[in-house]
Amino acid sequence: MAEIVYPPVIRTALVLFKALDLKIRIEGAERVPRTGGAVLASNHVSYLDFIFAGLAAWPSRRLVRFMAKKEVFANPVAGPLMRGMHHIPVDRSAGAGAYGAAVRALRDGEIVGNFAEATISRSFTVKEIKNGPVRMAADADVPLIPVAVWGPHRLWTKGRPRRLLQRHVPVTILVGEPMLPGPDAPLADLTTELRRRMAELLDRAQRTYPEIPPGVWWQPAHLGGSAPTPEEAAALDASARTRRAKPGADV
Repeated sequence: MAEIVYPPVIRTALVLFKALDLKIRIEGAERVPRTGGAVLASNHVSYLDFIFAGLAAWPSRRLVRFMAKKEVFANPVAGPLMRGMHHIPVDRSAGAGAYGAAVRALRDGEIVGNFAEATISRSFTVKEIKNGPVRMAADADVPLIPVAVWGPHRLWTKGRPRRLLQRHVPVTILVGEPMLPGPDAPLADLTTELRRRMAELLDRAQRTYPEIPPGVWWQPAHLGGSAPTPEEAAALDASARTRRAKPGADV
């Protein structure tokens, strides 16, 4: 397919990141295959994760087709870019169409990106994950690659004001060893293993992150930060769902 949008978007982002002096560290990029399909399964801490998780594949000169909720594609600014980059819209009320599109893309040799937690983690830990990434990799018979991103939440995350022009923010992107589910994969066991690997990568990214003042909001509670605990985050998510369910809600 023609790639007239995606590469310029990445290059523009890299220029902006350099201007902001973001300290981007990528480890394990060589684990992203240079050819053939693969699923990148990433944690989710910010609204910018698709940009940074996608950078994990850039050294291999691969473009990642991310699965994203259909509302993003309806945005007058983001929508044309998302479609131009051939990302995959997801209707959460009818996910079979997006799943089928993702599997077809994988069989065609594309790399598909998936945020297995489905929503941003307010606690900045790995929430319970969906089995979609494992199922897709198994159905398409392609590798499943765990990824952890850490740092973009300081620029823009749920419940916090945007600070997109903040300078000198370190960003860590860690790529784990590929998993090979295969067509007869035990989905429950492999989903548990995927979550374990994602959590292990994220913990390493957090513990090796530079310049962490005590008590900062962007550090998880179990590492001395003031972010919500997983239990508090779950309560906040439940409250947000209740507000959205009310007639006329716009949240």
